[in-house]
Amino acid sequence: MHATLKTVTLGCKVNQYETEYVREGLIGIGYRDATQDETADLCIVNTCTVTNEGDSKSRQIIRRLSRDNPDARIVVMGCYATRAPDEVAALPGVAEVVTDKRELPDLLGRFGVVDIPTGISQFGNRHRAYVKVQDGCLLRCSYCIIPKVRPSLYSRPSEHILDEVKRLLDNGYRELVLTGVHLGHYGVDWSAGKPKSEWYRLADLARQIVQIDGDFRIRFSSIEATEVTRELVGVMAEYPDKVCPHLHICLQSGSDRILRRMKRRWGVKRFLDRCHLVKESLDKPALTTDVIVGFPGETEEDFEATCKTVRAAGFSKIHSFPFSPRRGTPAAEMEAIVPKRVKTERSQQLAAIEEELRDHYYQGLVGKRLRVLVEGRSDRGESWMTGTSCRYAPVEFQSQHANDGLLVEVYAAQVADKRIVGTTVDSSDNVVDHVSMNIG
Repeated sequence: MHATLKTVTLGCKVNQYETEYVREGLIGIGYRDATQDETADLCIVNTCTVTNEGDSKSRQIIRRLSRDNPDARIVVMGCYATRAPDEVAALPGVAEVVTDKRELPDLLGRFGVVDIPTGISQFGNRHRAYVKVQDGCLLRCSYCIIPKVRPSLYSRPSEHILDEVKRLLDNGYRELVLTGVHLGHYGVDWSAGKPKSEWYRLADLARQIVQIDGDFRIRFSSIEATEVTRELVGVMAEYPDKVCPHLHICLQSGSDRILRRMKRRWGVKRFLDRCHLVKESLDKPALTTDVIVGFPGETEEDFEATCKTVRAAGFSKIHSFPFSPRRGTPAAEMEAIVPKRVKTERSQQLAAIEEELRDHYYQGLVGKRLRVLVEGRSDRGESWMTGTSCRYAPVEFQSQHANDGLLVEVYAAQVADKRIVGTTVDSSDNVVDHVSMNIG
């Protein structure tokens, strides 16, 4: 009888990757995933501390696991565990607190893993796999706690990443998302003190990955505007079938005054310049972003500047968050708090702009061929499938031949229900499946 394991992850893509790394190591020595109704011998909880709510959810999950698995050993890791280890250790059932993600190989060793893995080879039942390439952040944005819990820059050796990519491809994954705490700083820790001709950065890593044989694509996770370099965009332009024409570039505010209060590193003009570089270099690229609404001191004029900026950038998706003070950050001590009612109204206004921009962008894709990762059946009917396009647009298409997890070419016929509707295309550019245009 193998020991049983449960894992719970809160937070970002990096956390999800790190949980899979630990899980895979434990499965390799005989642990198995507990079924839904089965108690576990070991519980791994990967926590988040980006918001106060993240801390609260982490505590709730730990208490529930302890109650439902009374004999389990609970190991807690993640950013909340790093920020408040004593607080976490005092929770019921907690046997160990991992305060530094660099200790994960040691953690596996303590459980009896002899051959410590350098990466992963699976990513659960997901259709895409995350590949962590970097850790740590040196920025000091006034609203963010992460640099305090992940302060040390660390870039994974490229050979480990390339080997991991090959394993994931061999196991059937066709989209790989390169991720990190500060993705654009990949290689910065290696480049210090070296001439620029000897730097090895994100663009260099991406170039090596896309030269691996196989039918697959990579996508970049969140990146800062200053790291959208000509070299990175050049790789995207050179390998349009291997690198998704999509960048998630963090804005946070479209007001220069608020950006200064946030301690961001650039102004609106520089941000938009990078967006325009991407649009000039690639074929109808998708740009998505994050925006904090109601940051302390945000006036109506500041918010209008944000609305103007997101329109100028032409984002196809906006992750909008009402400001929530994070204990331990400078922003939590700032005055001129924006009332909740105002934050709600501004969030609604920004959501309406997002819908307008998204529809405009999707309409601009009609008539194009899109490379789509098949993700499952649609509820439209038996022959309908769903997936995500290279340009990060949800797609529904009618096909008798597409299988989950594969990449297919889809002709974008129209926009309906906040998504693109299309039909599959073969290698000769022929439409191979009929799609009814009478979409409700």
